[in-house]
Amino acid sequence: MREQHATRTDEQASIDHLQRDVLEAVALGRPLTAVMDLLCRGVEALAPEVLCSVLSVSPEGVVHPLAAPSLPASYSAALEGLQVGPEVGSCGTAAWRREAVEVTDIAQDPLWRNFRELALSHGLAACWSTPILTGHDQVVATFALYYREPRGAAPFHRQMVQACAQLCQIAFMHDRHQREIERLAYFDGVTGLPNRTLLGDRARQTLLLATRAEAPVSLLLLDIDRFKTVNDSLGHAVGDQVLQHIAARLLRVLRDSDTLARIGGDEFVVLLPGCIAEDAMHVAAKLRAALEAPIPLDGSHARVQLTASIGVCAFPKDGTDLDQLLKNADIAMYEAKRAGRDCARFFLHAMNQALDERLDIEAALRHALSNQLLQLHYQPKVRVADRRLVGVEALLRWHDAARGWVPPDRFIPVAEESGLINALDAWVLEHGCAQLARWRAADVDVPALSVNVSPQRFHQDDVAAHARAVLARHGLAAQDLTLEVTERLMLDDTSRPREQLQQLNEMGVGVSVDDFGTGYSSLSYLKRLPVTELKLDKSFVRDLEQDADDRALSSAVIGIGRSLGLTVVAEGVETEGQREILLGMGCEAAQGWLFGRPMAADALAAWIAERARDA
Repeated sequence: MREQHATRTDEQASIDHLQRDVLEAVALGRPLTAVMDLLCRGVEALAPEVLCSVLSVSPEGVVHPLAAPSLPASYSAALEGLQVGPEVGSCGTAAWRREAVEVTDIAQDPLWRNFRELALSHGLAACWSTPILTGHDQVVATFALYYREPRGAAPFHRQMVQACAQLCQIAFMHDRHQREIERLAYFDGVTGLPNRTLLGDRARQTLLLATRAEAPVSLLLLDIDRFKTVNDSLGHAVGDQVLQHIAARLLRVLRDSDTLARIGGDEFVVLLPGCIAEDAMHVAAKLRAALEAPIPLDGSHARVQLTASIGVCAFPKDGTDLDQLLKNADIAMYEAKRAGRDCARFFLHAMNQALDERLDIEAALRHALSNQLLQLHYQPKVRVADRRLVGVEALLRWHDAARGWVPPDRFIPVAEESGLINALDAWVLEHGCAQLARWRAADVDVPALSVNVSPQRFHQDDVAAHARAVLARHGLAAQDLTLEVTERLMLDDTSRPREQLQQLNEMGVGVSVDDFGTGYSSLSYLKRLPVTELKLDKSFVRDLEQDADDRALSSAVIGIGRSLGLTVVAEGVETEGQREILLGMGCEAAQGWLFGRPMAADALAAWIAERARDA
């Protein structure tokens, strides 16, 4: 009795030792195959009469040998890829039933009918298999003991299997967690594509091989045009769904050797080994074509149609590492955006020079804004009939110590691209209203103020709330202010700009459509939206005296405005002949050098005083 107890104690100690060895291997992060091999060899060392095997089982029910150190390699190879089922030996049946299956005589048991010759030819006579289930109650593996003679499992074997099943469960769950950590580290969580980290690893290997072989590599940077509108209007969940559709479509166009990665919100990178720049442009065309069909949205009949702007660069001409290639592809992609979107552009070194200049201007503009180095000039807006002042337009001016006077058409686009435009717009509104209040306090008769506001600001800021606060701060009435916007904003279908325009109208702030007639042909927004003024673009005014078409177009715009009860202001009036033609057409107001150039606040006050003396 004492001897039996000692034997059981020794057996338990041996099992405990095996458990410690396996758990230590798991904790050290050894590969799952190595851990399972260690487990099988440990079991066989404790029970030399058994042969141990571990098979993994995929979610689709396909088995793959993981460890079987003492089984013939040809036997394990024959099991690769088998589908589990009700009569697939001990292991396949155990995985199918989700319970242990003990076959004491393979030669007689019907479960082995289709695999009997395979087992017997390798000297296997009995098998006991236990399924390994994870916390999700999913079969992930089978743990089996084989015998070379017909027999059942001994008590010690059963004790070992109980411990080994727990060890397998721990090892498989740890492996799953490790693979999930790796997936999060190297793959994008939304699309499942490689992320920036994995792209970096693959790019290093690709560029190294290309250098050795003197082979070409191309890189494409693809940005989805106006994707932010999808997120803003439909929500981020729908945006993620759209990104998944986009990723799937792009993958179908590419070769297995290519890498498609998602590196940002709506930015994708394509790495093309062995591809010259000209061929990469053909790939870019295929990628754009893949996005042409509308993308369906789950649970809805709605569809979205998107385009992409693509920058193309080549190794080693445009860069010798991933960072340089990405930078130059980004510059080329930006040029594609500037060209109107939905196109691809090669990287050119002249683009780099232009980017450097834009960055210099951006830095200087930020400095000027922070240090109050910007100025406002004001251009008179007069009544065409009697030249009486009806208002002024505030125009932003910038004198840089190094560059001199910087034209607005040079720094305003930079401000829009860099996100500075919102701060500039707010600065102009604040300082323009402050100046109007100072003129009023000094009895300088300036009837009203017009200020330009970018479309971007209507999407990102509360323009109406800011206007209300600024007017109140400086003691001005809403009727004293008109905000000038572009036709692009008026045609924007998103709700936020429309709501803000409506709030401005309810406050009494005027809304003027700047450069009317130059960008779009649709006029429906004039009826739908609260517009109070149209500005006839100077391109129509310039040749009024010589060009009959310009006279017809100008007359049409003025007629539209009058029929809708809107004030029409002609821009760029420089000659008396132009003024007379506009007067004959019924144009109410105008601005231009004929009446007064943009001038500083003090100069405008002097100009008003001089006109008063002349009157």
